[in-house]
Amino acid sequence: MVVLDRTPRTAAPGLYCLIAENGGWVRLSHDVVDRGPQLVGREVLGGLSQGLTAGGRVSWSGIVFPNPEEAGLEATDIEVQTDVGSAPAWLITARGGPSTSWAVHVHGLGSSRAGTLRGVQVASEVGLTSLVVTYRNDGDGPTVGSGRSELGASEVDDVRAAVRFARENGARSVILLGWSMGASIALQLAADPEFRGVVTGLVLESPVLDWVATIKANCERSGLPAWTGILALPWLNVRQLARLTGLANPLGLRRFNWIARADELSVPTLIFHGTLDASSPFRLSTRLRELRPDIVGLEAFEADHTMSWNSDRERWRAVLHSWLISQAAFG
Repeated sequence: MVVLDRTPRTAAPGLYCLIAENGGWVRLSHDVVDRGPQLVGREVLGGLSQGLTAGGRVSWSGIVFPNPEEAGLEATDIEVQTDVGSAPAWLITARGGPSTSWAVHVHGLGSSRAGTLRGVQVASEVGLTSLVVTYRNDGDGPTVGSGRSELGASEVDDVRAAVRFARENGARSVILLGWSMGASIALQLAADPEFRGVVTGLVLESPVLDWVATIKANCERSGLPAWTGILALPWLNVRQLARLTGLANPLGLRRFNWIARADELSVPTLIFHGTLDASSPFRLSTRLRELRPDIVGLEAFEADHTMSWNSDRERWRAVLHSWLISQAAFG
């Protein structure tokens, strides 16, 4: 049993993980034990508990599989060649053997590729070959410039190289599964003329659909007024100011507004999003579904950012399984 400070996250039912500062981690049970008004208890299901000590600081995470093996998957380590160097990736063949339908899994900002394994399990079960990618400045991919994220503006080039790798190695169709910022990257590639007819579907978990609105939401989460986010925009959008922050080029955030660009969506899209998401506003996913009910489906969960799977694993898996079967022509 691990005893934790009571917060909305630690008291929420679901499968979660604790990550210690030294890399130790434990997977926690779904159930919550009441330990008084300020504490909760959670049973430890497994993991590496070294470094978890009384009074120690840990991070709360939805990543419950640190590697493919822990998720029951057999992976081959490969390298995707990008314009800025080799990006490590996991290639995971479907249970039935190689297929011509692939899934490319794209993690989000501040996360790691291990976070996407929650979706890779389902993709493998239904017969998709999976490519789990990294990209520049994510901690595993190539380090470029100042090492800072460019919010998908340049990272998309590395994932584009991964989709090309898939095509060169037998993929006739590709479904992109993007998490948070990875969803923003997936949307860019789905709109790329190069992949018209190749990218046949999108699965977006807690998607960033508008960076301006997302920056404002994160200011509010930090206890700042939403308008303070507006003050940050010139430092990301104006060339001279962007260079002062260590960015090679301005980001042009408004081109990532997929509410304004809703008419450009052209492939079936499934969105998973938590109503309690304080990072990527849930209302934007609702609005996108309203604008494009012909191709966009939305599954809402009582969950925080990228925690839909954790809050209701069976429902999340069942919905994704059914959707993938309906969209993919396996072979």
